[in-house]
Amino acid sequence: MILRELVSRLSRVTASGPMDTDVRTLTASSREAAPGVLFAAIRGTVADGHRFIDDALAAGACAILAETAPPAEFDGSIAWLHVPDSREALALLASAMEGDPWRDMAVAGVTGTNGKTTTAYLIHHVMKTAWHRAGLLGTILVDDGGTARPAQHTTPGPVELAALLGRMRDNGCRGAAMEVSSHGIHQKRVSAIGFDACVFTNLTQDHLDYHGTLENYYKAKAAWFHALAADGHGKKPVAVINTDDAHGAELAAALEGAMQVVRFGFNVHCDFRANNFRQNPRGMEFELSARGRTFLVRAPLIGRFNVHNLLAAIAAANACGIRPRESIAALAKAPQVPGRMENVGNAGGATVFVDYAHTPDALENACRTLKELDPRRLITVFGCGGDRDTGKRPLMGAVAARLSDACVVTSDNPRSEDPLAIIREIEAGMGGRGHLSIPDRAEAIAHAVKNALSGDIILIAGKGHETTQTFADEVIDFDDRKHASKALRDRAQFIAQNR
Repeated sequence: MILRELVSRLSRVTASGPMDTDVRTLTASSREAAPGVLFAAIRGTVADGHRFIDDALAAGACAILAETAPPAEFDGSIAWLHVPDSREALALLASAMEGDPWRDMAVAGVTGTNGKTTTAYLIHHVMKTAWHRAGLLGTILVDDGGTARPAQHTTPGPVELAALLGRMRDNGCRGAAMEVSSHGIHQKRVSAIGFDACVFTNLTQDHLDYHGTLENYYKAKAAWFHALAADGHGKKPVAVINTDDAHGAELAAALEGAMQVVRFGFNVHCDFRANNFRQNPRGMEFELSARGRTFLVRAPLIGRFNVHNLLAAIAAANACGIRPRESIAALAKAPQVPGRMENVGNAGGATVFVDYAHTPDALENACRTLKELDPRRLITVFGCGGDRDTGKRPLMGAVAARLSDACVVTSDNPRSEDPLAIIREIEAGMGGRGHLSIPDRAEAIAHAVKNALSGDIILIAGKGHETTQTFADEVIDFDDRKHASKALRDRAQFIAQNR
């Protein structure tokens, strides 16, 4: 694409050098700089891309995008774009390079602490059922309408994100569902995308290692909605907000009058309201009241938190043009979301669930959901990740001790930290309640399953869909579901041999 055409997308830019340059692609990594490549200098949390401009020039980059003017000795032989915000400018240029693919699709984005993955999966399922092809971008999976592959990031960088949306459009997707992380919002990765529905699931303590405070974390989420209210990129986005959540109620009130707001939840002020919730180990049902109409919703999911996810999916799909009745029919056959309250199996009367719950609120929701199934005992196996928000460790310990009949505290992803030190911080919140500490996660899972009684439910929390475990000096293959399945097989074999 000719640089002059790209530059026309930027409202604030001082451009110098040859504007008829043909730009083949964009990058924020000097290692990817080459002839035909525009290098964007980004100020990151670890390194400042402006330090690598000389490296990009030496590699033959055809243009520079930076928050600084060209140096006095710069000869002007290549183009230099001086902008106030390199992140935002890169997102705009990346979208332009792909022809703004989001204009040709109904796009639903989902943000919040918990429920993003499940809600995006459910929206994607509804879209695929209604339209046959739809895209998905999230923590677990990327589906471009042609192929599906494991995801690397919850919200990819703007260049990769624009390319993925372009592939979805080219593959005939009429819609796309994507998770929108607070990091992605703060780093302007989604700032150039027009959304039809923007969902807020909830907000609880997480990512404080990045944002510093809960208030900053909330402001990062809210900024996405306020930006879309100010400029929807030619669309009329609908804010779909869980107003059972205090931060959601605050956000809905702040947006009133600035954009269309659709409230969902159990409370009487909701536009999409759930009543008469019932569940069993195989699934749930509830009544949905939506703008004067009542529907019966059935889904093969459990937990009140999944009611919120289902409501969000129905309301978001409605904002994208799919009627509630169509969504409800599709959700009766909703897929199992990997590692999200996933029923791994049963042996000798003991049932194992694996869930991604890695925040105090998510762990409480998971424990309460399984207690509502009236198990003989609830046994919770969990840990906390290293190099992340340390303040939630005793909080998670307190939740598990209060709501479980037995706890096994183990390692999650220790990363650079000492696993035993993390466990001690978790134990500090358990108030002296009896528990076992088994740092080896495989051993902890095997112990819990082997020693369960008939009628017990075992919750393995924290890692969910993840297939590796990260230590200071290595990353090993590790899947909670595989270890749980093996433990269940061993349990069944032991019972059979000792009858």
